[in-house]
Amino acid sequence: MTVKIINKSGHALPNYETIASAGMDLRANLDAPIVLGPLERAIVKTGLFIELPLGYEAQVRPRSGLAAKKGVTVLNSPGTIDADYRGEIGVILVNLSNEPFTVENGERVAQLVIAKHERAEWLEADVLTETVRGEGGFGSTGVK
Repeated sequence: MTVKIINKSGHALPNYETIASAGMDLRANLDAPIVLGPLERAIVKTGLFIELPLGYEAQVRPRSGLAAKKGVTVLNSPGTIDADYRGEIGVILVNLSNEPFTVENGERVAQLVIAKHERAEWLEADVLTETVRGEGGFGSTGVK
């Protein structure tokens, strides 16, 4: 698929690192570094603007290495970019570690996954089909 993109960042366009990659890394587009103290969050701009086809979304997800090594992740994971959004892509980063983390210009801060989605049409009902699980919610299927 082809997606229109405007790149005002000065960095290379996001790309797939391997043939099987689902996501493309997003880079910070900053005039000055951002220091995130423990439990602090900030919107990190990317300088990227996209035009998705109808029926698709872009999901902003954490980078596993940044989360595992530094405790920094995407707060609203996954963030959703709708097909009709034309603003700059921003990443809500949060520092869940006990140490300050500095975001530098050009640093890979998140990944972007383009995904097809469906639109639901509600059918109001008085009863739902019964299942074995029933109303079992969080933790109802056990831990092992």
